[in-house]
Amino acid sequence: MRIIGHRKERPIAFSASAELLAEGARFNDGIHRLPTGNRTFITKGIYRFKSHEEANRADLDCLVKGMVKIAQERS
Repeated sequence: MRIIGHRKERPIAFSASAELLAEGARFNDGIHRLPTGNRTFITKGIYRFKSHEEANRADLDCLVKGMVKIAQERS
């Protein structure tokens, strides 16, 4: 395994800091600049599942369908 970078573990603070808020905003902007950063694959609505396994399966199905859609658009 190769280590690419080092992330600093941020402590949980009682009060918010402007520096951490700005860092979070930069991270969010970076995610949205990715080729698929402005897409979400979960359909809108309220879902009730009988188990966590069922919820995880539905989440994974949505993710796979979204990845297939992106792959089809690229080819």
